Amino acid sequence: MPALLPYYASLLAGIVLGVGGQVLLKTGSTRTGDVLAQLFDRYTLMGLVAYALAALFYIAAIKKIPVSLAYPTVSLSYVAVAIIAHRAWGEPLGWAQIAGIALIAAGILLLHQV
Repeated sequence: MPALLPYYASLLAGIVLGVGGQVLLKTGSTRTGDVLAQLFDRYTLMGLVAYALAALFYIAAIKKIPVSLAYPTVSLSYVAVAIIAHRAWGEPLGWAQIAGIALIAAGILLLHQV
């Protein structure tokens, strides 16, 4: 496992950047009225850059981590985005969302029990 640590760190960086990208895109979408203005909003542009960087880190991670393990792990971003969206924009986080988050977390834990 220590030999894979840099690859797992890269996977984590990709997940964090992906979450940041999603939050930036949402922020950009709430600041502008039309689609064209949104495309050129600085938050939207930063979100797209964050997604590009996330992809680069993900590519580095899957050099050694099987994609059948790495890709499902990226679903941690769903958990983080749901929690951030609830806190930042008051989006729903009821029992259905909490149950879904628990299932995602359980699935990731199960995958990593190798």
